[in-house]
Amino acid sequence: MSRRPCLYLAGPEVFLPDALAVGRAKQELCARHGFDGVFPLDASLDRAGYSKREQARRISMANEAAMRSCDALVANLTPFRGVSMDAGTAFEVGFMRALGRPVLGYTNVVADYRRRAEAYRKVGASGADADELDVAIEDFDLAENLMIEVAILASGGEVIRRGVPPGREMRDLAGFEACLIQAQRIVLG
Repeated sequence: MSRRPCLYLAGPEVFLPDALAVGRAKQELCARHGFDGVFPLDASLDRAGYSKREQARRISMANEAAMRSCDALVANLTPFRGVSMDAGTAFEVGFMRALGRPVLGYTNVVADYRRRAEAYRKVGASGADADELDVAIEDFDLAENLMIEVAILASGGEVIRRGVPPGREMRDLAGFEACLIQAQRIVLG
């Protein structure tokens, strides 16, 4: 018996207080569309007694192993802790693309990257942000940094952009489900 294709479910939802519930909801949607969803929050990962640095290394290695076991990736590109997507998710998109696997993505914010960056500048960046008024902002009408969106386009998909009610940006799964429909075409053929 052949296995169902596996999708790595990348995104900042792992930081939510109800991360396991959100992960299960995504996995259930994956199953309905013919996939096994691999949510990178593994509560069984033994971190007890290890330094924070060693815990971080173990999490990273476990996530890389999980990605290697998957056929494709679906990423939540919704801005997280700033103008852009979660940095860990960006790494995961690049990792899977480097493995030659399809990457798909969605965002629950409709505004393109340039508009978000300009709005951010108007309210004033934090002291830890090196952005300045004379520093160029990408202007390609894309939802995210060109390397992310072009990787998705090269995989045969397109970034799904959906507006959702405020406060639902990390929990609304309609964009995720639209990516699963793309994945059916790209991964299942």
